[in-house]
Amino acid sequence: MKTKIYSIITLLFLSLNVFAQIDRTKIPASGPAPKINIGTPEKFTLPNGLQVLVVENHKLPRVSVTLDIDNPPRAKGDKKGVESFVGGMLGTGSATISKESFDKEVDYLGANISFGSESGFASSLSKYFPRVLELMADAAFNPIFTQDEFDKQKKQSLDVIKNSENSVAAIASRVDRLLTFGKDHPYGEFTSETTLKNITLKDVKDYYSKVFKPNNAYLVVIGDVDFNTVKKQITNLFSGWKKGVITAKTLAEVTNTETTEINFVNMSNAVQSEISIINVVDLKINNKDYFAALLANQILGGGSTGMLAKNIREDKGYTYSVGSGISASRYASRFKASASVRNMVTDSTIIELMKEINKIRYKKSTRKDLDIAKAKYIGSFVRNVEKPSTIAGYALNILQNNLSVDYYENYLANINAVTLEDVQNAAIKYFRGDKARIVITGKGIDVLTNLEKGDYIIKYFDKEGNPTEKPAMTLPIPEGMTAETVINKYITAIGGEKKVMAIKTTVTIANATIQGTPLVMTMKAAAPNKSSQEISVMGNTMQKTVFNGTSGYSSSRGQKKDMTAEEISKAKAEGGIFKDLAYASGELLRIEPLEGKNAIVLKYKDSEVYYDMTSGLKVKEVKTAKTPDGKEVKIPTVYSDYKEVNGVKFPHAIGIKSGPMNLDFVVQEIKVNEGVSDADFK
Repeated sequence: MKTKIYSIITLLFLSLNVFAQIDRTKIPASGPAPKINIGTPEKFTLPNGLQVLVVENHKLPRVSVTLDIDNPPRAKGDKKGVESFVGGMLGTGSATISKESFDKEVDYLGANISFGSESGFASSLSKYFPRVLELMADAAFNPIFTQDEFDKQKKQSLDVIKNSENSVAAIASRVDRLLTFGKDHPYGEFTSETTLKNITLKDVKDYYSKVFKPNNAYLVVIGDVDFNTVKKQITNLFSGWKKGVITAKTLAEVTNTETTEINFVNMSNAVQSEISIINVVDLKINNKDYFAALLANQILGGGSTGMLAKNIREDKGYTYSVGSGISASRYASRFKASASVRNMVTDSTIIELMKEINKIRYKKSTRKDLDIAKAKYIGSFVRNVEKPSTIAGYALNILQNNLSVDYYENYLANINAVTLEDVQNAAIKYFRGDKARIVITGKGIDVLTNLEKGDYIIKYFDKEGNPTEKPAMTLPIPEGMTAETVINKYITAIGGEKKVMAIKTTVTIANATIQGTPLVMTMKAAAPNKSSQEISVMGNTMQKTVFNGTSGYSSSRGQKKDMTAEEISKAKAEGGIFKDLAYASGELLRIEPLEGKNAIVLKYKDSEVYYDMTSGLKVKEVKTAKTPDGKEVKIPTVYSDYKEVNGVKFPHAIGIKSGPMNLDFVVQEIKVNEGVSDADFK
């Protein structure tokens, strides 16, 4: 089947993605510093230790209430995931009301009630708030954890885990946390199929009884309420919540590496690499250099104005997704710079990431960059400071982090006081490019050869973060296997030479969507090498490519371009209904794992073509192409869902990825030896 759609797709992406350019080189003139008035919630504490904060706001007849149980983190060990069961099962019935009745009443009141493992939330119209608060308290303090609900939650959790096992991003996220904090630290452990299967209903009940206590809990009420009235309601509903002994366990020590190293996780299905450069930091919100660290991170990796975006996204064009962040936890914090890039530029991206990290450490930032970073934080602060939720959040932060009562009143002054020297000192202290883990989750066979040319030690880990051996870069090609034998097996797999050669014309119609817009792709082919490919949007032709056997053209948005001599020669060689026949003259490269199976990889001109070792079917093709600005990109196409048409198997699912775009074509119809005439190639 004719599937040469790469050029059409590339042109389509270009035609659908026109972005306005904004001049960000000029910084708005600074105005007078706004006067900040931080509201203060009214507070009271119940005898059981529950601290209550109330922010009255009568602009709208709505109320929200948030329960935050501020227990120190603790590792769950081989029962990791038990906390998610608590959050999922709270609100599924209580000792006084069934799940069905609870859900029905909440829905009738137009309310929202939800729970986490150590939290709760409810919102409603103010006139219904007393009943909603009562329902929330009842669900939180009188739960019934049934076996049926437990089994349901367990199945859902297992399904989520199974669905994420082939997600490169999900694996990268969990492994970089594990390697940063360690498997015995609460921030490093992760939920797995094994830990979920270890959990029983008794474990859920025991966990709830240990952590769901008022001693370290805060209840925040925001909205259209009267303080004295809501105080009585809360006192009545929450005073019976029994406090308990909450012991803080000593957390495992978290340290940086002695020298920067690469930690590599191999995933054979990775079409791009997930890169994270990480080091742990001792940073808390009340540290004297907290504001300098925030601004240093903003300058380095904060949005489109950051150093990382300017270099790696705008200048190099390696990725759309790059940035950095720094956390400030009471227990354990880290700095992380990250990017998602195509395999072929993995090593180059690491070089550029490290270059920018070292630049901000060893060279003072510019006044312009610091002013932009300050403007970002000041603007965000001013926009949010008078929101009732912000007032409550600030008050809660002050209590939980032992901040001075005027911390947020001095926020703008502290931001403005940061100097260029402060930024550099914070970068030296917290962005440890000299003691970092470069965690890469990607396809070893594509990226390791270049990574090994660098100066960093490479250590290998599996998807669970366990040390492992270097992944096999290839498997030996069986004796006697050639490109011709691979293609012969493919022809046999799809129906045999006799049936294949009997096909003189084909019509293929497939549908896809791009950015919510439906596309229709119509491909026609005729032996020996005629082809016509058209993509239409809402009935209008967007791109079309035609080759009549001796000449051809492409058109896009009304612009017609004749094929060059080189393009004609290529069309003749690869033309026809089954272009794989031409691949018999290609070169066998390697055998590599692909989606849990082995695939033989054959190179033909600018394409690498993958054939399943067992079935013989073509499963993937990666074409190297150049963008209009001359940059080299790889465009993978995945073939699946083979179905017979007139005795020959054709793929009915065709997935194409180009940059951030994914096109998943579903074949609607294939016609064999009908529906094609010479007029289709004019």
